Amino acid sequence: MEFVLALHSHLPYVLNHGRWPHGSDWLCEAALDTYLPLLERLEELSAEGTAAPLTIGFTPVLANQLASPAFAREMEEFFSQRLVACDEAPASFGPLVGFWRERFSRLQALFRKIDANLVAAFRRLQEQGRLEIIGSAATHGYLPLLARDESIRLQLAVGQQEHRRLFGVAPKGCWLPECAYRPRKGGRRGIEEHLADAGFRYFFTDAHLARAGTPLGAYGDIPLGAERFDAERHDDPAKPGRRTKAARSPYHGYRVSRAARGGVAALVRDPRSSMQIWSRHQGYPGDEWYLEFHKIRWPGGLKLWRVSGGNVDLGAKRPYEPHAALDRVNGHASHFAHLLESIAQEQQEDGAGVIVAPFDTELFGHWWFEGADFLAATYRALRGKSVRAVMASQHLEAHPPRTAVQLAEGSWGANGDHSMWLNDRTAWTWKRLAPLEQAFWDAAPAALTSAAAQPVLAQAARELLLAQASDWQFIISTGAVVDYAERRFTLHCDDAERLIKTLVGGELEAGRRLAEELARRDDLFPDVLAQVAEALNG
Repeated sequence: MEFVLALHSHLPYVLNHGRWPHGSDWLCEAALDTYLPLLERLEELSAEGTAAPLTIGFTPVLANQLASPAFAREMEEFFSQRLVACDEAPASFGPLVGFWRERFSRLQALFRKIDANLVAAFRRLQEQGRLEIIGSAATHGYLPLLARDESIRLQLAVGQQEHRRLFGVAPKGCWLPECAYRPRKGGRRGIEEHLADAGFRYFFTDAHLARAGTPLGAYGDIPLGAERFDAERHDDPAKPGRRTKAARSPYHGYRVSRAARGGVAALVRDPRSSMQIWSRHQGYPGDEWYLEFHKIRWPGGLKLWRVSGGNVDLGAKRPYEPHAALDRVNGHASHFAHLLESIAQEQQEDGAGVIVAPFDTELFGHWWFEGADFLAATYRALRGKSVRAVMASQHLEAHPPRTAVQLAEGSWGANGDHSMWLNDRTAWTWKRLAPLEQAFWDAAPAALTSAAAQPVLAQAARELLLAQASDWQFIISTGAVVDYAERRFTLHCDDAERLIKTLVGGELEAGRRLAEELARRDDLFPDVLAQVAEALNG
């Protein structure tokens, strides 16, 4: 049986929108905590001859930021701040300060070694055949809820083009934002049809959408009782609380019906292996020896304490012990490898089976400090095991899906539906977006034919795409920093409307000046105008 580990990397556009806490520091923190340590572990595995056939995605909006000279400058400043925090920390913290100083200095040296370009570093690993980089929608727009099919096509066309520009090849796989899917209905095409037309060959889906398991929730929101998930049974979403026979196995790839251009494959998240990491109750990241995420020393931002226990108050957290945490990493990786083997033995597949474990990349390092070490230890633990780690496209090429499936509508969010993004607190955002989409696509055909209007239309497209990011609704729904998400969403809607107004009103000189001003702030997707034309032509 084969094993596909898939990581999904995404952050909204934060460059040139302030620093702390939700500006460029957000991006720099993800790079310092996750992307650089992951690259470091992958380089170590390569040097020691351990295969690590990772499948990893970078959304175009994130990749644009990571490749930006502005990010390189912000990252150097961020390293300096962290090193100063070590210098100013009280001597009473002892060896832990030295641990952080050595780590920051080592990762800063790695950042400089790769010429401050994480995109190029991961691209090189793909060119060496060590991993596969998949694509996504431009700004992580929640595709099923977009009002116009042209908007879905634009999100995916920009996703394809930017991936080719930054990573050198067209992506085979697509990470659907929030794993959100809608079948064909009401005269509108299914999401898989849009994927096929954009050139994608496969995507990932949650088990409940394929009637192959229980919704887990993307962020640890696991339904009561799911910790004892049985691969042969699941909760019927139409009949809460009733246990029914699972219609199909999560351990196969499927062809998704109605897909154009030869069809698109769906790989199904395995609830059992995924839950071992996602579960807030018994997942590895909650182990008492791991670094505590929530307790931070200010000023400076150093984390010096460990989880210490499930119900331990922040004030009672014990000091972090890096060596003890690393011992737990190795033990958990061994446990995870045995779990994968036990799943394979229970399934008794004919060799075509696959265990798919997809996660947000930022879990491994940012939220779970030891996460990158765990991934490396897992690849080491799988050496010589009957379960073989492969990239997603490798599995699908060796085992083309034979069975077609019609997926249900929903997402990998809480409740398994759209409710994390469409609810009483966020309904106003969709009411704002729908007419904005309409106005943009009404103005686009004429603007494309005018050389004077094209730069204005291009920046309007960027602002529309940024407004469509699913992050804003998610943040509002969680109740955390709601004002920030509302402000960012409204900002991009307002700016898109201002630009479109100049196009419709013939005020092209004013529109050009506004577009130039906004382009200095929201500097991404250089070829977006070509994708607007592509989306219009269908």
